[in-house]
Amino acid sequence: MERSAKAQWKGDLKSGGGTISTGSGVLSSTPYSFRDRFEQGNGTNPEELLAAAHAGCFSMALSAELQKEGLKADSIDTTCRVTLEKESEGFAIKKSALQLRAKIPGASQDAFDRATQNAKEGCPVSKLFDTEITLDAKLEE
Repeated sequence: MERSAKAQWKGDLKSGGGTISTGSGVLSSTPYSFRDRFEQGNGTNPEELLAAAHAGCFSMALSAELQKEGLKADSIDTTCRVTLEKESEGFAIKKSALQLRAKIPGASQDAFDRATQNAKEGCPVSKLFDTEITLDAKLEE
């Protein structure tokens, strides 16, 4: 399986801008710029897209892990915050923080903890990141 996306950029870093499109067409000439990334703009940015990918991937991985436990979620709500920090040699993504709130009928805390840990470690996007990944998971009634 292979997926693709395309980015186009014009101009210099601070005053230039670009667009991002995905092969599926879900994103089509979606704007991004320095302002969108480092200030407050209306377009997207690479870190926002990475956070969406990690939240979505983790949620799907958790669903698969719950199935292994004989469980099915009523809801899996995952938020991800990706942190970009300045370093001496530019910038680096230093953290991907997952926050999960899930409703899983019949789940014990042990089964929930096992499934969330396996999902965190086994999600393909988690494997891609070379950074600290944290998880704040709560099983709701």
